[in-house]
Amino acid sequence: MQYSNLLVLLLLPLLGAVIIAFLPSNKPKLIRNTALFISTLVLFFSVYLLVSGDMKLGGSGLWAEYTHVWNTRLGTSFALGVDGLSYSMVLLTTLLVWVAIIASTGIKQQAKGYYLLVLILETAVISVFMARDWALFYISWESTLIPLFFLIDRWGGKGRQTASLNFFLYTMGGSVFMLLSLLVLFDATPAHAFAFDAMMEGAKNVSGSKQTIIFIGLLLGFGVKMSIFPLHGWLPLAHVEAPSPISILLSGILLKMGAYGIILATVMLPEAAKNMQVVLVALALIGITYGGLLAWRQSDMKKMIAYSSVAHMGVVLLGISTLNENGFTGAIYQMIAHGLVAGALFMLIGLLYERTHTRDINDYGSLLKATPKFAFFIIIAFIAGTGLPGTAGFIAELHVLIGGFERWGWAMLFLSFGVLVTAAYGVRTVKRLFTGPVKAHMQDVPDLRPSEVLAAVVLTTGIIFFGFYPSPILDLISPNVDGFVLLINKG
Repeated sequence: MQYSNLLVLLLLPLLGAVIIAFLPSNKPKLIRNTALFISTLVLFFSVYLLVSGDMKLGGSGLWAEYTHVWNTRLGTSFALGVDGLSYSMVLLTTLLVWVAIIASTGIKQQAKGYYLLVLILETAVISVFMARDWALFYISWESTLIPLFFLIDRWGGKGRQTASLNFFLYTMGGSVFMLLSLLVLFDATPAHAFAFDAMMEGAKNVSGSKQTIIFIGLLLGFGVKMSIFPLHGWLPLAHVEAPSPISILLSGILLKMGAYGIILATVMLPEAAKNMQVVLVALALIGITYGGLLAWRQSDMKKMIAYSSVAHMGVVLLGISTLNENGFTGAIYQMIAHGLVAGALFMLIGLLYERTHTRDINDYGSLLKATPKFAFFIIIAFIAGTGLPGTAGFIAELHVLIGGFERWGWAMLFLSFGVLVTAAYGVRTVKRLFTGPVKAHMQDVPDLRPSEVLAAVVLTTGIIFFGFYPSPILDLISPNVDGFVLLINKG
């Protein structure tokens, strides 16, 4: 694949944001259609690059890469590259941004600013996953804060100011630790460059104890975004107050940025990862149990999905903590599966809220008759969230369970308990939504529109298809997993 394709993929949503900036503010329908067209174009282009045959594994382990030196004295460069892991995250990003824009029918005020910020956010996130230089990675990471802050603060619910400030301070606080860790590692790098390969070579010259300190700083920075226990405090409030389409991006993409960062840190600092294994597995198991139990106690459906995300990301952290092939495979597969499931749930619950103006499950009843399409897709999404066989989540959790058992033995019973709790609140929610007496104020709830059905079909098809046929994802990520395990064993 020519490097120009990477630049095109990165700059397409930014170009869309520029186009929207020049559109008249009094034509929200034109603005929305333009944003939808751009997001569709970005999605199709990202899929085309994958299926066209241009993606070839090169000698560097990357399918494609492009580097332009920014500053030789500082050792910074505009370095882009994609491999199986990073490109799967790029595909997930372009898909969920498209879904979020389809689900943004309720945005009537200041539509120009809203869609412009969503496309800028897409550019920043794609840049995070394609960055091959830690300086570019950090700049892109911080760049996601600005559009998200305003998207929550301007278009959120009643507590949006508190939620946006909470999110900003939590993430900024974690980023300070990340930056300090990267600077310490940069200082120990003989090449004095922020390139991924150079920093990885420099890490080999660092003692195990110093590696551990650096790793803890990175874990704090990435852990806040990933919402691992106990760094998840911003997540429930942000999810509840953010517009539902932005909740799709928060849970479906932003959490994966944190998990992606922890994987990079683990591979770069293998000695520290081994030293921190017990801490990582403890945080993972606590997060799985804690998130599941709190989700079970919620009646607000958005808050329920938010806490369930804490539990699901605990599964990802558990897979990473094993430092073995099955564990890494399950962790990455779970990142993709959870992105699809969380995207579907937040989209459907958000659209349901627009129609009923309530997220309390106790206010619903027998929606199966009034909204059969809602019922069909929500049931699939909640079943997928429990990791039932035949869904993508099952493949992920099975790999994590096997990898965890290989490393930790019967401690994996905690994972089984978390799965049972997830099944309990999933079944309870479906029962409250779609069974019981028909409530008068719920009889005339409009069902899904054609465009919304299309988005739901794409997400649920992905959930089921990758549950029965996991080979495409496994083939995509297996070179990365093999490389990770090899590097960790060498370290």
